[in-house]
Amino acid sequence: MLVTLLTLLLSFSGTLLGQLEDSELEDDVDLADFGLDIAPRRVPRQVKTIITKETKPHIQELSIKTTIISRYAFTAVYCSLLNRYPAASEGVFQFQIPANAYISNFTMIIGGRVYQSEVKPKEKRVKQERGKSGTKDPEPEVEVFRMAAKIPGRNRAVFLLTYEELLQRRLGRYEHVTSLRPMQLVSRLSLDVTIVDHSPITDLEVLPLRNGKKLSINSRKKSSRLPITTVIKNEKNVCKITFSPNIIQQAKITTSGILGDFVIRYDVQRDMGIGDIQVLNGHFVHYFAPKDLPAVPKNVVFVIDTSASMLGTKIRQTKDALFTILRDLRPGDNFNFISFSNKIKVWQPNRLVPVTPLNIRDAKKFIYMLAPTGGTNIDGAIRTGSSLLRDYLLGPDSSPNSVSLIIFLTDGRPTVGEIQSVAILGNTRSAVQEKFCIFTIGIGNDVDYRLLERMALENCGMMRRINEEADASAMLKGFYNEIGTPLLSDIRINYTENSVQYVTQNLFTNYFNGSEIVVAGKLTNESAESLHVQVTASNNDKSIILETDVPLRNRQIDTEKHVKLATSAMATAEDFVERVWGFLSIKEGLRSRLRSQTSKDREGHTQQATNLSMTYHFLTPLTNIAVEKPEVLTDGTMAPAPTITPGAGEATSPANELPGDTDDREPQTPDRDLNSQALSQSNTIGKVVRRPTKKFITLSKTSADGDPHFVVEFPLSKLTVCFNINGEPGHILGLVSDHKYSGVTVNGKLIGAPAPPGSHKQQRTYFSTITIVVDKPQRAYIEVTPKKVILDGRDRIVLPCHSTVSVDSGALSVAIVGNSNVTVTVGGNISFVILLHQYKNPAPYQRDHLGFYIGNNKGLSHNCHGLLGQFLYEEVGLAELPAQGDTKPSLVLKVKNRSVPVVQKSRRIYSGTQSVDCWFARNNAAKLIDGEYKDYLMSHMFDTGDWPHGTNRV
Repeated sequence: MLVTLLTLLLSFSGTLLGQLEDSELEDDVDLADFGLDIAPRRVPRQVKTIITKETKPHIQELSIKTTIISRYAFTAVYCSLLNRYPAASEGVFQFQIPANAYISNFTMIIGGRVYQSEVKPKEKRVKQERGKSGTKDPEPEVEVFRMAAKIPGRNRAVFLLTYEELLQRRLGRYEHVTSLRPMQLVSRLSLDVTIVDHSPITDLEVLPLRNGKKLSINSRKKSSRLPITTVIKNEKNVCKITFSPNIIQQAKITTSGILGDFVIRYDVQRDMGIGDIQVLNGHFVHYFAPKDLPAVPKNVVFVIDTSASMLGTKIRQTKDALFTILRDLRPGDNFNFISFSNKIKVWQPNRLVPVTPLNIRDAKKFIYMLAPTGGTNIDGAIRTGSSLLRDYLLGPDSSPNSVSLIIFLTDGRPTVGEIQSVAILGNTRSAVQEKFCIFTIGIGNDVDYRLLERMALENCGMMRRINEEADASAMLKGFYNEIGTPLLSDIRINYTENSVQYVTQNLFTNYFNGSEIVVAGKLTNESAESLHVQVTASNNDKSIILETDVPLRNRQIDTEKHVKLATSAMATAEDFVERVWGFLSIKEGLRSRLRSQTSKDREGHTQQATNLSMTYHFLTPLTNIAVEKPEVLTDGTMAPAPTITPGAGEATSPANELPGDTDDREPQTPDRDLNSQALSQSNTIGKVVRRPTKKFITLSKTSADGDPHFVVEFPLSKLTVCFNINGEPGHILGLVSDHKYSGVTVNGKLIGAPAPPGSHKQQRTYFSTITIVVDKPQRAYIEVTPKKVILDGRDRIVLPCHSTVSVDSGALSVAIVGNSNVTVTVGGNISFVILLHQYKNPAPYQRDHLGFYIGNNKGLSHNCHGLLGQFLYEEVGLAELPAQGDTKPSLVLKVKNRSVPVVQKSRRIYSGTQSVDCWFARNNAAKLIDGEYKDYLMSHMFDTGDWPHGTNRV
């Protein structure tokens, strides 16, 4: 995701970082000069004085870009603050993000230096005093990210934030909310949202700016009043929305800088059937939202808090919502009401009643007479409601396929009866007996939300939080509308056995109208032709079975097309399906952790969710985000930065020089170049990043490039040997294995592509990712893809492959020549070069891929192994076998006392710039390599497993 930020810096602003000219500081805006009815005008001189004395940094630019691809949203926020004054001043970046989202990166650029955040696991808390909670309440509707840092005098700071979320479908709509609350008027404010979906986009709606009390998603009041300057460009599968009010237009809305929430709602066109399945790079995501099904009858018990704290607005709004809900109950439903405080009152003891006009009238009387008083007996209320519903389900009037649920509402913590959360949860499990679901609602700030969330999760329900200042009536109605129309129960989604792994939740108790079920997983065989999908469920008295065979290659091509549309707006979505899987897996792990009954289970779920959070660089409840802050001296200037001395170049023959290594041309646009340099810096923690000096890199011909074609140079024997490896997409090959000695391991992951017309192959494979793992003197790794380079050593640094930049981190250094190659140096005596093969307009059979070349192997030991490493210190020879019968004499290669039949071929290397004659070994290099091809398959990209010492027959 850091690549996104680097790309966005170029597009967000042409402003340069660092020291500012005095002329740039004279852009104060006096709103009184515009004659706007926005502030008291009796004493304009005082207003002017206040503005003049204001010393906090001014937000010059706030730009927010969101790309939503198949309901998964990537958002990047760029905020530029200007300190006009000579003295250092504290700049505060504050931004609201949806509670369901995860922050994936935060970066500060201050005084021309970059401070990159790092995600770390949270340390275990020391056991707290008895009675004090060791965990925070579950997340509210939004979270506030806040970072403060000193900005040197007459300097600028840039804050970059990215976050990701999977949009949830409620009441037939997806809702995307962007908070616009900079707390001051902004010189340049812009919001760009791009929606790309595999299915046609429908019911697109942009709401008026939403502020104050949160409106429910079920509000369908149409308004023609789009937020000022909003532009919508809606095509079939792509929609672009922009909002860019100037400072005058912002002031007409509010002078406080709190514009509110920019809300977009939409849906996508659906067909009856199995749903929408998308496939990309070995992962799949399955969206299932059936329509046009009859509603399933429900049995519902409402358990309502009437303790003294509900007095006033809360009970009034609750009654309003319940009156509306009564009107929405359907014939065939059965219901009852329970109120609780110190005492527990049941409207219709020992039974549920059907929906009839008379019963609805009597229920309204019961609701009207509710009077808050006394304490809060949560345990007694839940057990009473559970007993009532359980007894009804065992009786003769119950329909076996109806959906049963309790809707529980409270505004406080337990104060009467059992007050220990653990005991209440245990009693609830015993009372429910997995017969029905509990949906919990908390109102206000005094609720034990952790208790409500666990109660819901352990009993197949969900929890909803209503803030103190929110419109509780609208929120309650909206929540009931979400769960008031069950369409399916006992949903099970199955895939071809042994074709998928690590599948997220695929069993669901209920499916409610207007919602959506999302399942993701990994494909065990990326080259498989199809994936069989089966969905089974119940609808009232009917069993439903849906199944089909999904053509994987076609889905991969379709998904890639839409990724291409999305990346034209923001270069983020090339791995979105995998990130959906990671996002869902983390959410599932956190829920399982919360439901855990033993410390061992809890620890297992905690570790799994933490590992995934670290892998995808997500800030979750199990991780912290850490960032070094700039050191500002007493005179208001920045402390000196550490310097990095460029390494000396190596002399070599121009014949082995990589294309682009000496290309030192200046870009055409100076401003863009300076920003590009800043971008390169934006991935280091307090470091100065240098542009590579002119430098020649010595390369041998030993390489793995193309389909993949392996070339091995034997300098002592003055021979070059070549071979092919016909692997499967998703296979990870061990290229260099010297873990025990130099500590270096190199692995490459294969990606598949259709063969071009006329080819004798059915498919081709290329390297999509190269990982270099170093274990000495300390563990670090470099991961290279055609789009980005991740250096994870002392710091975690992510660099885009389109930039020309060089970074040192301990024993590792990386030098990128933009869109050409990446050179990795380990300890000064080991170097590898990775060529970047990229296509602007790829044909169906073309894939962006990598080529791997060994530059300097002096630091690798004589025990080095791997598909390439085993040959680094070997000598070989050619021998002629005499003719036998009608056959001609043939040549064999003598390798380690083995005879390998070979024929002479020519191979192009170094991106096709050089041709090399080589002796070709057939059949996946049989007898040429130690052991067999399968011995070189690694379990994952960071596998440093030792060579298993396979054998070959001579």
